[in-house]
This record gives sequence, structure tokens and C-alpha cells, in this order.
Amino acid sequence: MPDISQVISDYGPWAIFLLILIEDFGIPVPGETALISAALLASQGKLPILTLLIAAWAGAVIGDNIGYAIGRFGGRRVVVRYGERIGITDARLARIEAFFVRRGGAIVLVARFFVGLRQLNGIVAGIARMPAAKFTLYNAIGAALWVAVWGFGVYWFGQRFHALIERFGPVGMYVLCTLVAVVVAGYIVWRWVRRYRRPNPSDPQGGPKTKR
Repeated sequence: MPDISQVISDYGPWAIFLLILIEDFGIPVPGETALISAALLASQGKLPILTLLIAAWAGAVIGDNIGYAIGRFGGRRVVVRYGERIGITDARLARIEAFFVRRGGAIVLVARFFVGLRQLNGIVAGIARMPAAKFTLYNAIGAALWVAVWGFGVYWFGQRFHALIERFGPVGMYVLCTLVAVVVAGYIVWRWVRRYRRPNPSDPQGGPKTKR
């Protein structure tokens, strides 16, 4: 598809609404990527953040509800028959369906944070005949959490990142990010060395015991 930033610039929150709506009833389009890109544009003052968040939330809720209706009234056989064209295979749907039956409403709450579950969440809920009111409630809450993280969260970070750029300049930000990366990498290496060089409790010398 065309450059996603250009699509967002041309159509604004409407583009986010439609992309997320389409993604959430099973068609693999970059809805989450579009939301992140739009939030970054909003942090630069190029999009209204409140309208963006409302559009993303509405698209997520409506899209999953369409998926729920497809699963509820279309049934598993129809979904598998035609879904293979867009990546909904029998094996993938069976795995997600089994997981859904075990976990119930909690999956609806967090499913959109995971690729695959996000696209099939509503469809599987409909196939499993989850009560519509319960699904809608969990779906609305999950959509709000998802939009808060990838919409408002990215917007908040983007605003502060640009403020840091203005304060320290590109070179200063590069040095700062490099230092942070070095510290994080050093900590990971230290934890790894500490873990794998820990003395064996059964050996007072700290080395492996030799069988005789």
C-alpha cells in the first residue's frame, strides 16, 4: 500500500479509523503501525490528538464487533473457507479458539496487543458464542487500553523527544541515546555473567564436581 505517513497526512483521523476497523475484523492491514505513525505526527502538531484517539478507539471497537458478527452468524466453516485468502487458516483459528475457550473474557481485554489475536479476536468470540454484551464491554475496555498505549503513549513520548531535541540538539540526543544503550547493554551482560558464573552450591571450590 502507499506510504502510510502520506495516507495519514492526506486523510487524517479518518484514515486511522478505517485502517484499524479493517484490521480488527481479520484483514491484515497495518492498523497498529498507522496509529503509531499518526500519534507521532500529532506530537508534532500535525494532527489533533483527541480526534485521533477517538477515531482509533471507535475503529477498534467497531472492527472487532464486525468480526464478532462474522463469527457468530457466519460460523467457523464459512470463516475458514474464505479466510485462508487473507491468512485465517484452519490450524491458526483452531489454536486461537482453544486458547480463547480456556481464558474467556480476559483474552478480549488484552488480545489486541498481540498480532494474530488482534485480527481474530472478534471472529473467535463470535464462533464461541460469547454473550454479545460481555464481548462489547471487554472489547471497549481493551480498545481504550490499546489506544492509550499506542496512541496517547506514543504522542506523550514524541512530545518529550522533540523537546529534548530542541534542548540538546541532534548530536546531544545521539550521545544521550548511545550512553543509555551502553548502560542497558552493560547491565544485561553483567546479569548474564553473574548468572552463569555463579558457583555450584554442591562444590565448595565453585567448580564442577568430577565423578570418580
